Amino acid sequence: MSQTPNYKEAFEELQQIVADIEEGDISVDDLSEKVKRAAALIKICKKKLSSTEADVNAILKELDQAE
Repeated sequence: MSQTPNYKEAFEELQQIVADIEEGDISVDDLSEKVKRAAALIKICKKKLSSTEADVNAILKELDQAE
């Protein structure tokens, strides 16, 4: 994947990697690469969640100040 996936795409790919590992569908040779990819996907998801949380908090703060 050449461009950074959005949250939904990253989460779905992460779920697939986990399912493949749980089902034993990943060879030992591929496991390291899948774990590295999973770590990258987790970083993408965490970054998006943190960004969204900051946006929501900023909006809530603005609403509180408007009262």
